[in-house]
Amino acid sequence: MNVKTKVMYLLEYPIDLPGGAQMSTESLCEGLGNTEFEPIVVCPGLLKKKKEAYPFRIIEYPMGEGRIWNLSMRLWAFFKIIGKEKPQVVHIQMPESLITYGLLHGMGCFRNSRLIFTDRGLFYGYRSHSMALMKAALRRADLMLTTTQFNKSLWEKGSRVRPVRVVANTISSAFLEYEPAKRNGEGFVLGFAGRVCEEKNWPLAVRLVQMVRDAGVECQVEIVMSVFESGDMDVVNETVGGMKRALGEENVRSHLDYTQAQMADFYYNVDVFVMTSQFESFGKAAVEAMSRKCAVISTDVGGLSEVIGKAENLYQAEHPEKAVAYIRKLWEDRETRREEQEYFYRRYKEEYSQERCLADHLKIYRQLV
Repeated sequence: MNVKTKVMYLLEYPIDLPGGAQMSTESLCEGLGNTEFEPIVVCPGLLKKKKEAYPFRIIEYPMGEGRIWNLSMRLWAFFKIIGKEKPQVVHIQMPESLITYGLLHGMGCFRNSRLIFTDRGLFYGYRSHSMALMKAALRRADLMLTTTQFNKSLWEKGSRVRPVRVVANTISSAFLEYEPAKRNGEGFVLGFAGRVCEEKNWPLAVRLVQMVRDAGVECQVEIVMSVFESGDMDVVNETVGGMKRALGEENVRSHLDYTQAQMADFYYNVDVFVMTSQFESFGKAAVEAMSRKCAVISTDVGGLSEVIGKAENLYQAEHPEKAVAYIRKLWEDRETRREEQEYFYRRYKEEYSQERCLADHLKIYRQLV
């Protein structure tokens, strides 16, 4: 019996909490199942799902209240779990986990494991003390990855961390197959989706819907929002309420905390997916929408311009009229709409498929071990 090479993913949030790092980790682990690697996820206790529901191994650890207390608990958990499992590769995709591992490694722990860090944020998005600790931990890393060339350039200009390579993000296996029969051909639907957090500009989403209405576009809205903290439902109610006041209650369908499988079906109902982010390292929702043949219009922030690939599909939050004009054009012209949808689907298949992401990671893991 061949013993598989262990690749351990360290997270500071539960893997079943919606988020880019969690979803990307899950996608990678699913893909590694039929290879020579054994994926192991180490994360705080799951919120809703049972760890047995996943096709890969999950080791949970307890967390408390407060950052210092959580750090101490994470230090002890990582020390015990990594020491017991002895992974050949440790792959970290969250900053607090990197800092924790770096502190342990600096004390002489885990010298036989190879370390990879994927920055799924942006270089300038970290506080100064966090960045100092991250840079210290990365001095001992074998490789750093970013999801865009944009962020790679930021790291190379702003730090001495080397080597840095780009491996584009991907989406979960729920999006693997495109099913044409599910594509909704009725009406004209705008789509919005994302967590309630400071990175997402939900008031701009409401404003855009109001401006689209004022431009004479007859449309409906499908919106999915994910909540985690107290007070998030107030943002949901304000956002959905504002859209319903603009278009009428019957023209806005809102959904809460969708699973990946539900999201994969959600995008089939959307003609144009609209992103209003004010901070975005990559923009995984854009890729999800592309995989379902949605046209995409987005704010020009972070790595989104690289993901979208066309300047005409990017707008500034201060000038949303460009997005409104694009939406109106696709509402009026079905052929242009179809061309845009096909462009984005091809872009997904060529640049951001799970197969490509997995192949890139497998190449890196094999080189390290």
